[in-house]
Amino acid sequence: MSEKPAPRRFLTIDQVAEELNVSDAQVRALLKTGDLRGIQVGGKGLWRIGATDVEDYIADAYRRAAERIASGDLGAADEIEPS
Repeated sequence: MSEKPAPRRFLTIDQVAEELNVSDAQVRALLKTGDLRGIQVGGKGLWRIGATDVEDYIADAYRRAAERIASGDLGAADEIEPS
């Protein structure tokens, strides 16, 4: 019986971008603004984002979206894209 590997504690920018289905540049922008927490390790540009920080960001994004929907604060640019 094979054991599941332990979940990663830290993710790369590429891994977070894939998880959120956005570009690397968008993840870097979230890090720069502080909307997404991360740490710089090693050399320049080597960032790691905690898996729990990604989950916290997602939960906060859901909360903000729900608040905007409830307040009717969605503009034309914010329309929900069709499936």
